[in-house]
Amino acid sequence: MEDNGCVSDAVTYETIIRVLFRKNENDKAQKLLHEMIARGLLKIFPCFLSILLEKIKDKGIQPDMYTYNIIIDGLCTSGRLKDALEVFQELLMKGYQLNVVTYNIMINGLCIEGLSDEALTLQSKMEDNGCVPDAVTYETIIRALFRKSENDKAQKFLHEMIARGLL
Repeated sequence: MEDNGCVSDAVTYETIIRVLFRKNENDKAQKLLHEMIARGLLKIFPCFLSILLEKIKDKGIQPDMYTYNIIIDGLCTSGRLKDALEVFQELLMKGYQLNVVTYNIMINGLCIEGLSDEALTLQSKMEDNGCVPDAVTYETIIRALFRKSENDKAQKFLHEMIARGLL
């Protein structure tokens, strides 16, 4: 289609992905999903995330962490923090080894909503679960703390970030 000068939009991708899932062409559907994300179209069509997750589960497909990260990030950035937290908690309950990217996405989602205390709690749980925070973790939390005028806490985290060699 794009060879003919037509550019695929989010609706086109969503429609094709649904058809591929119905035809059990799951690998092709996931490939298109990754392409859709790479082109920045998923942010335009966030309601597709819940549908996608249902379709994946209905087909018995076990999404990888990359796919879960995309879903959690899309839910967070589209204002659906509660749904993102449910997916995140489900991963923890199922025993997934969450990586720093997954935690950073969730911490950022909490910070976007002004929930810096919850973000700090999650950062602590992250370390308890053996996942080491990186510069992105600290920068996200520090920015959120400064936004809430919690300058002392922000400075404490900045010093911790420096002590860990992340700045």
